[in-house]
Amino acid sequence: MANILNIQTSISGENSVSNKLSQIVINQLLDKNPDSKVRVRDLALNPIPHLDIHHFSAARVPDEEKNDEQKEASKYSDEALKEIEEADIIVIGVPFYNFTFPSTLKSWIDNIAVAGKTFSYADGTPKGLLQNKKLYLNFAVGGVYENGLIENMEHYLKTLFGFIGITDVEVFKSQGMMVPQLKEENFSKTVAEIETALA
Repeated sequence: MANILNIQTSISGENSVSNKLSQIVINQLLDKNPDSKVRVRDLALNPIPHLDIHHFSAARVPDEEKNDEQKEASKYSDEALKEIEEADIIVIGVPFYNFTFPSTLKSWIDNIAVAGKTFSYADGTPKGLLQNKKLYLNFAVGGVYENGLIENMEHYLKTLFGFIGITDVEVFKSQGMMVPQLKEENFSKTVAEIETALA
C-alpha cells in the first residue's frame, strides 16, 4: 500500500491533458497496489496564496512555539507539508502556460520548500529531508518546442525537488496538444510510454 498525492494545476478541469496523464499514471499504480490511497490537491480550484513576509516568517517558527497569528499565517504551508511528508508517491500534472508552468504550482513549491522541514543546512551543506519518495511529472504542452523551453522547465523542477530530497523522478511529456493533427497521436504515444514504464 502507498499514499499517493495527486497535485493538479490545470485550469481546464476535466479537459486537462496533464490531469488525464496523471490519472493514467495513478491508475497504473493502483493496478499494482489496489490498496493504495490517493489524495488530490487541486491548485486550480483551491490555490495556495503566494508567499508574503508574515507567511514566510511564520512557516519557519517551530510548531510548538507559534502563537495564534503565526498558526493562521502558516496554515497553508503546514497543510501542504503534511500532505507531502505523508506521501510515498507524488504525481504532478504540469501544463504549459505562457512558456512556463502555472504560478499556482510555484506557490505550492514555495510552501513546501521550508528550511528545517524539507531541507537543512545544519551540517554546513544543503541536505534534502524528504527521503524515499517517488515523483512523477506529467507535462502537457499545447505547441511543439525544440528550443529547450520544456527541458529547462523539467530541469528546474527536478533541481527543486532534488534539493528537498526527492531524487527519484520520472517524467512524461506530451507536446502538440493544441495542434489538431498531432494531439491524438502524441497523446497516445505518451500513454503508451506510461503503460510501458509502469507495467
